[in-house]
Amino acid sequence: MGGPVVCVVAFHHARGPEIESWFGVEDGLDPATDNDWSSLPFMALSDGAHASTEEFSYFTLRRRSSSNAPATSAFGISCTRQMDASQLFNRPAEVTRSTVQKAVVVIADSPQLFGHLREKLSMVTGAWFAQRDFTDVDILKKFQESLSVNLQDTEDERDLYLELIHEYKYQTLVLFKCCLLQPKMLFFGSRCERLCMMQFSLISLIPGLLRRLEDCADPEFDRYEKSFVKPTTLKTSERSSLLSYMGLPIQIFGKGSLFGPYTPLQQLDVLADHGTRSYIVGSTNSLLLQQKDRYSDILINLDESSISITSPSLRAALTLSAADRRWIDFLTQTVTSTWDPMNPSRPNTLAYMGSEEFIRLQFEEYLLALLASVKYHLYLISNPTGLSVSPTHHHDPDPIIDFNPDWLASWRTTSSYNLFHRTTDPHLFDIVEPRHPTAGNLSVEDIQRRITQQIQTLHLDDRLATTKEHLNKHLATGREKVGTAVGKVWNDIEAFRETQQRRRAEQQQQRLHALQKEGGDDVAATPSRSSSVTSFRTPEKTPAADRFPAARAPDLATAQASVAAAGQRAGAYMSSWGSWAAEKRKGWGARGGVPGAAPRGGADVVEKVVMEGHRSPRKTKSREERGGDGIGRFSMLLYAWTVQISISKVRKPPNVKFPTFVAPPSAFPPDSSIFILRTDPHTPDAAFSTSMGIADPQSNILCFSHDVP
Repeated sequence: MGGPVVCVVAFHHARGPEIESWFGVEDGLDPATDNDWSSLPFMALSDGAHASTEEFSYFTLRRRSSSNAPATSAFGISCTRQMDASQLFNRPAEVTRSTVQKAVVVIADSPQLFGHLREKLSMVTGAWFAQRDFTDVDILKKFQESLSVNLQDTEDERDLYLELIHEYKYQTLVLFKCCLLQPKMLFFGSRCERLCMMQFSLISLIPGLLRRLEDCADPEFDRYEKSFVKPTTLKTSERSSLLSYMGLPIQIFGKGSLFGPYTPLQQLDVLADHGTRSYIVGSTNSLLLQQKDRYSDILINLDESSISITSPSLRAALTLSAADRRWIDFLTQTVTSTWDPMNPSRPNTLAYMGSEEFIRLQFEEYLLALLASVKYHLYLISNPTGLSVSPTHHHDPDPIIDFNPDWLASWRTTSSYNLFHRTTDPHLFDIVEPRHPTAGNLSVEDIQRRITQQIQTLHLDDRLATTKEHLNKHLATGREKVGTAVGKVWNDIEAFRETQQRRRAEQQQQRLHALQKEGGDDVAATPSRSSSVTSFRTPEKTPAADRFPAARAPDLATAQASVAAAGQRAGAYMSSWGSWAAEKRKGWGARGGVPGAAPRGGADVVEKVVMEGHRSPRKTKSREERGGDGIGRFSMLLYAWTVQISISKVRKPPNVKFPTFVAPPSAFPPDSSIFILRTDPHTPDAAFSTSMGIADPQSNILCFSHDVP
């Protein structure tokens, strides 16, 4: 082929996938027939492509030799789309299904074109389907012509280094070292494009390998090894010269090896062939998972992000040393700290650290140090006496310990090692220092890292996932039950408290009625007299809890109303008793009392007041027990003070003198008894009355108040 060619692969309802047309080839030629590409339609239309609107597939083809070119490998990329058949303007007769599925395929000589080619192929395929007329292929012809002109010298490797390290972390180094050992590596994933790109990204970590894949499509190819010429010159200022002198790229696809980014089931016979000793292949068919022990030494499941090593010897060789873990953890931390989920192809800082170029150069440095250490290890074995040609490394220990000696023992059995050992200088360690990039003694961090790795290999999270789910479910159910039980108990407690409060209120109400009834009987039993005294009765002793009930917030509106009513009643009482006192005074004057002497009746009244004063606290306390508004307390204090003054001021005959006290009518509650005593208007105790806060010491009216139950 002189350049990339284009073909169209369609799915026929009766014959399956088949090639419809070619673009970029001479008339009458069929590259599929000439090169025996019978598996091309199955490679272009991958399994599970119908589940996606757009899907890409990458694959390798064996191209036969011609008169002017030897047999070599070709590389294909396809873009698969589908649409509803009812939307077609010209629906062909062979379209019998409701969906039409087709793939546009580009076949080139090198996979280096795929990074730039993928975007163009996507746009062209979408535009062709948008025409809704597959008979119009003019856009495909122009697309093939543009490839021959624009992609001759293009090198655009679309790698997934960042995604690879971000997803597999330290196991990325395991996969890298596994490639060099040339085992049977099987990649599995439901997304074909991601499956293929992971493989391309992995092998591109070996510097220069993507340019030398001419033998990867067939295990019989061995062109690279036969044509390789050992470099004899070195320019340290040129990177390509240094890499070539160091034996790079390490050719892992030679005799007996195969590379198939997407391998359909039609090629399983090639994988099982005795001549196929190693390969790196990918599949989207889950049937291979059921036979992984037969078709793989190591299985990489992209859907589960897991790696399964079935070969015990390979597992020992791929164990990472402390220096290896230290090195790959540094890269992992760098990628994780700069990871951009919106654009995984570049770091969020847009800096060099964490970029794909940074990752590529780190792996290049690691590989060069590994190769130099291998050569130095061989030199130490060949010189057991310690006589060194290179005095620079005379006393250095064997650096291969930091790269795992088991890995070197496995690599020395491969064809890639034989080619490297045969075509490189034995003193490469004089060009590159034979030392691990992160060499050093075992530290506490290394021990912690190793313990973490061993715990992760147990897959405790996967094993305990079901247990955690059930445990969380039971905890949630138990929490709900406990909450319901606590709520029920609390409701029962509240109901009990309410019942007790109602019962206590009923008991207080009954006690109140009993006290009211008892107070009424006392008042009824006292004979009516025309005197100014109403009798009282001292209550019996009651428990402290009954005598001092719980405090209640005062009701200001009720108190104001009670005071106003008391004022009205007090005014009426004072007016009536004032008339009575005037009549009595006239009577005392008619009997010829001594002027200034207290009449006998007045003395009796005073004595009656003193006697009844001992019984008055009962009535006052009963109102406190009923939770009064505080006016009863004021009345009791007023009465006690009056009685005390009365006792100290009583004189028989001739005079009875009392301190004068005037209280406003609003000071007496409406249910109070009022006592009015006539005193000498010329009392000598005006000074004392003033000191006690008496409003009018010249008044001749003294009032007492006490609550009636």
